Amino acid sequence: MAGEEAPLPATVTLVSGPTGPGGIDDFELFYARRALDRFRARLGRQGLLDLLAADMEEGNAFLRESARASDGNFTGGTTVLAARGITSGEFLAWMDKTFAGDEKPLLAAHPEHYVMAPGADGAFNVVENIGPYVCSFFMGGWGTDAMAWAADADELLPESEFPHKMSSNLFLGDGAVVGRALTQFGDTTDGFTASLTVYVPSLCPEVVLEHHLRHYAVEFRNWIIAAAAARV
Repeated sequence: MAGEEAPLPATVTLVSGPTGPGGIDDFELFYARRALDRFRARLGRQGLLDLLAADMEEGNAFLRESARASDGNFTGGTTVLAARGITSGEFLAWMDKTFAGDEKPLLAAHPEHYVMAPGADGAFNVVENIGPYVCSFFMGGWGTDAMAWAADADELLPESEFPHKMSSNLFLGDGAVVGRALTQFGDTTDGFTASLTVYVPSLCPEVVLEHHLRHYAVEFRNWIIAAAAARV
């Protein structure tokens, strides 16, 4: 009826019961992660690949067509994280060791990580969401001519402040380049700053880039926490 006010949104507050720390959202996150770990363990890598085969086919086709239509042009965005209580050197040492063969913490860092494993040819296979699409792609090319774009990237930060830099092409199994990544790390007085840039084909919908910037925030936050915990 005209003139009636919309009802107030419903809210629920935890009054008593659980004695451990955290609120309802923390409890839900804990149970969601535990359930996801169980499904990943039960299915295993091949089981996940079989389950997501049709999704990966659709996702890779989307990336391939976006890259073709964009004619080699990419749009970038950057997520910046401030970490305290751990140096960039400590974090990157953990990353090097973990990416060399410990897939479990790599998968655990984000709900939409399905495969993160080194391949026989040195490239690193990733199956994860790019925006709403599940995609299977590879990372690599560090220091090669194919990485010349990184030297002139607008997002490149001063070497004196961000001495730790890594860049990579993101490419499909046939070598088609469908994205780029540039990560830069610099120590601060109480930790370090992570500047995490991803590039997607310029004709991708904006939501694809936005969601990968969120993806970066979740996975790198969790990797930094895991790296700090591994020191103890």
